[in-house]
Amino acid sequence: MQEAMEQQVQPEELPVQQPADEVVQPAAETTSQAAERTTTDIFHWANTIDAVKNELEVEFFLFSKKYTPYSTRLQPELEAQVKPLFLLDYLAFVTRGAGVGLTVHDYDHITDSGDSLLRVNLEQVGRAETLLYLIEKERHDIVEFSEEEHEFKRMKGIIARFYLPDQPEKTFYVIKQLQQNQVLHGATAWEFKDGTFGQFTADVGLKIPADNQVLVVGQDIFAFNQKKFESLFQYEYKKLAIASEKTKAIESTYRLAFPEGIRLEELVREKKKLVTKLQTMEIGAISQAEAIDYADEMQLDLMVDDDGAIIIMDSGDLDVFLNVINEDYVTSQITGRRFEIKSKRLLDEPEGEAPRGLAGDR
Repeated sequence: MQEAMEQQVQPEELPVQQPADEVVQPAAETTSQAAERTTTDIFHWANTIDAVKNELEVEFFLFSKKYTPYSTRLQPELEAQVKPLFLLDYLAFVTRGAGVGLTVHDYDHITDSGDSLLRVNLEQVGRAETLLYLIEKERHDIVEFSEEEHEFKRMKGIIARFYLPDQPEKTFYVIKQLQQNQVLHGATAWEFKDGTFGQFTADVGLKIPADNQVLVVGQDIFAFNQKKFESLFQYEYKKLAIASEKTKAIESTYRLAFPEGIRLEELVREKKKLVTKLQTMEIGAISQAEAIDYADEMQLDLMVDDDGAIIIMDSGDLDVFLNVINEDYVTSQITGRRFEIKSKRLLDEPEGEAPRGLAGDR
């Protein structure tokens, strides 16, 4: 084999380990459902919400760096600040934009123009979809935030859920990233009042970001601040776009069988490891028959159905399959042990005669 293997390998046993930050997601829309759904007209939405803005109620949630949501409460004296910080500027931006040529672009048509707003389907951003699913469908499992138990330094963002009690279809979310350098912790902070320094009595002090960041309406995410949106949800569009193209190439090259309701691209998006792996993979270098023979030779648990299609039950099977078509397994000619190659570099063709007269043995 003309590859140089680096030191990081796994001998003999080849189970796939689940990453610690893997996100369990609710089922995504099927292709037909996504095709039937129309995207949100953000200009019509702004006009509609502006007409009922004084009737809107709001509740707040924090979510951690591991995307666990926590409920919170709001004291009445802060209510006057909520809409200026979390709503009015969004409405003003869209309303003003309608008069100056603001356009909405999907993420696959990113433009450098300053008069554009980026939109992406909620189901394409797994962490955001999971958070909102938990808030809407699993509210009974969400606990109230406690500084002692959960620590504010572990919080990543804040969600404002706006709603009308009798019109659930008008529910929407404003999401902002929390900057830890804007947080004051009671143990080390002082307060200054009436010319006097004193002990900061709250658990935490927080300056809410004033800029527009992320808005979720229905099944659409609008990124008013692209950088903060991508940071909030670790959404790497370029990587995902490449992974999407590679999954299409895999589907057109290999015959795969999935359980009902499971799609290849959905499995890929669930695991950051698979998205990263697909970035540099060459699809099609190994044929279907060669992949099956290779898996059998390496004694891998890769099943085939009666029609010869490779069965992919979950992301673990997909991981093994990608390793197979990427030639990431090898048996040592010295010890006979099997290895999964974590990193490799293709060597150039050898020049001249091999040392120690080995050329004749090849």
